[in-house]
Amino acid sequence: MKINKWYSQLFLAVFLVSSSLSSQSISAIPEVEALLAKMTLEEKIGQLNLLTPGGGAATGAVVSKNVEAKIKAGQVGGLFGVAGPKKVRQAQEMAVHHSRLKIPLLIGSDVIHGYKTTYPLPLGLSCSWDMALIQKAARMAASEATADGIMWNFSPMVDIARDARWGRIAEGAGEDPYLGSAIAKAMVTGYQGKDLKASNTMLACVKHFALYGASEAGRDYHSVDMSKIKMFNQYLPPYKAAVDAGVASVMTSFNDVHGVPATGNKWLLNTLLRERWDFEGFVVSDYTSLNEMIAHGLGDLQAVSKLALKAGLDMDMVGEGFLTTLSKSVKEGKVSEAEVTQACRRVLHAKYQAGLFEDPFRYLDADRPEKEILTPKNRALARKLATRSFVLLKNHANILPIKKTTKIALLGPLADSRNNMLGTWAPTGNPEFAVTVLEGFKNVAPQATLLYAKGANISDDTDFAKKVNVFGPRIQIEKRSSDALLQEALEVAEKADVIVAVIGEATEMSGEAASRTDISIPESQKKLIRALVATSKPVALVLMSGRPLTIPEEFDLPVAILQVWHPGVEAGNAIADVVFGDYNPAGKLTATWPRNVGQIPIYHSIKNTGRPAPEGNFEKFKSNYLDVPNTPLLPFGYGLSYTTFEYSDLILEKNEIGHGERLELTVKLTNTGNFDGEEIVQLYLRDVVRSITPPKRELKGFQKVFLKKGEQKKVVLTLKPEDLKFYNGDLNFVSEPGEFEVFVGTNSDCSLKKTFTLK
Repeated sequence: MKINKWYSQLFLAVFLVSSSLSSQSISAIPEVEALLAKMTLEEKIGQLNLLTPGGGAATGAVVSKNVEAKIKAGQVGGLFGVAGPKKVRQAQEMAVHHSRLKIPLLIGSDVIHGYKTTYPLPLGLSCSWDMALIQKAARMAASEATADGIMWNFSPMVDIARDARWGRIAEGAGEDPYLGSAIAKAMVTGYQGKDLKASNTMLACVKHFALYGASEAGRDYHSVDMSKIKMFNQYLPPYKAAVDAGVASVMTSFNDVHGVPATGNKWLLNTLLRERWDFEGFVVSDYTSLNEMIAHGLGDLQAVSKLALKAGLDMDMVGEGFLTTLSKSVKEGKVSEAEVTQACRRVLHAKYQAGLFEDPFRYLDADRPEKEILTPKNRALARKLATRSFVLLKNHANILPIKKTTKIALLGPLADSRNNMLGTWAPTGNPEFAVTVLEGFKNVAPQATLLYAKGANISDDTDFAKKVNVFGPRIQIEKRSSDALLQEALEVAEKADVIVAVIGEATEMSGEAASRTDISIPESQKKLIRALVATSKPVALVLMSGRPLTIPEEFDLPVAILQVWHPGVEAGNAIADVVFGDYNPAGKLTATWPRNVGQIPIYHSIKNTGRPAPEGNFEKFKSNYLDVPNTPLLPFGYGLSYTTFEYSDLILEKNEIGHGERLELTVKLTNTGNFDGEEIVQLYLRDVVRSITPPKRELKGFQKVFLKKGEQKKVVLTLKPEDLKFYNGDLNFVSEPGEFEVFVGTNSDCSLKKTFTLK
């Protein structure tokens, strides 16, 4: 049904000019203004209500009731948890055929790392350092999701995270604001494309605004407290990058900011987001985060709903605080109808952007799902994305790659575990379509002799398993004893030439509400690893996780370690591609790996103290530990290859630049090994003296370079004027004259250094 004619007639009847809008105004759209003039207060409030009929993975206990009746009464602005052209059409028809004003619904979903064709979880994908590929991944996800009737995505999640105990580190791009900003832009561009009215693009929603990744103690939904200088320099840049890229919506976080929960924080949602950053989209709460302000201690439901609306929240997810209290608050003079109207205007504006007023059924082509979802082309891209996300942590005695004619013992609790391939928070994916590692090995190396045994449970702790298995069986504890499992594995290993053990975390051991104080490999699997190494046969560990792990014991063993995160629907094929050498791994870590949890938070852009510890030596009354070095087990940007690379001849274009000038630098990169491969050249900067304490190093550039074995290239990197800037004590974005040090190399510990001066 086309309803643009209906809206045109309505527009002829009345049109509100935009001059009366506040400083938070958005560009006036005649169709929207005409519609607002016809709406009752209750209908405006209804547009601020986001519901879920249930049936999918939910992040809270609440599931909306009487959804159909509320849609027909004009009390629903959008839905999530419903998908497929048929089901979405039913919901949309209720809105456009059976409500008074025929306003179409927004249909949203959490498409975090692919829709049906799932690819590596975001932390893993970020390790590709490949913006074009990440944008392509988001584009594929948008195409699949819109084919199923979804036009609004609760992604990207861009929270900076420096505490691996926090389970949701899996959903973001790691610890660095420069890299995180680049990825935020790539994902927003991939989802939204160039035309939001196109039937294969979708509204993006950057989350969680703000600072959610800094939750105290690494515990989900916990409090956050930090200075504005730290916020602006280290945590806010990826959100701003998404806003600058034109993101259509923003989701608030669960935590407080300066003592006020983000969902009701006027400084955050109005002063910063709308006034300072000029954001014109709409703001939605996270799942019941409005209601949760009651538990934070800010009043009853009416009080916190008023607070949120006045702060700049436009849409209430699931909690129905707006729906049930705002009318009363208007009558009592606690909020104005103009404030309700402004929030409604922003929601309607988004619907207009998505083309829903022209055709509310533009995303509901029943032929698209079969043609566009889980296609061979999409699966091929997912496989490529997975291989590019893997990070080679160690390769003792060049165990990897393995020849395809080898007799292999494929062992471990994750080697044939279909339910653990997709990764955390993949509610739109189906594990049944996932390729296991065992299947992948058979597909890629059919000539290999393959022997399989489970060898161990992911964990032997039944209470822990119950907590992990909320969304289905992820940790399956065998009836056989752990000793029997181990003995079977050792018997299989004895017959093989090389051992590949697939170990690590089950998918829901990381992710939302999956914080852990112990982020080591579970003891059940440690026992297996020790026994396999004791056979003296070559051992390669394929390590799955949604977070950095503490693996000092495993790292000291004579093994190869390939970190594969949770790779998605093509997991097994992609892992086999790398293990057998069809692709040479080139991923680099985007989050530092600590030696133990006592080092957390740990990240590369730390600041010096007034008593910095000397490199490699313990000295009393310096900033160091008694039991471990300050250094991490694995630094940010770390990742090996089957080949080797040599850096030399770092040259700066000039040794002195003026304010506003660029600085070009070149470095010679040589592939000195026996394989063709890719290297991610990284550029770090240190401001030697400035008005606020500077980090020791900050990432300011990177480039992915392919070299054939023996090949040499000059790599050109450029420092832009803004790369020398920072937010000072007055929160002005400035650069200050003085000396700078530039470092180039293979990770954040690179030692190739030059100095230049900013006049």
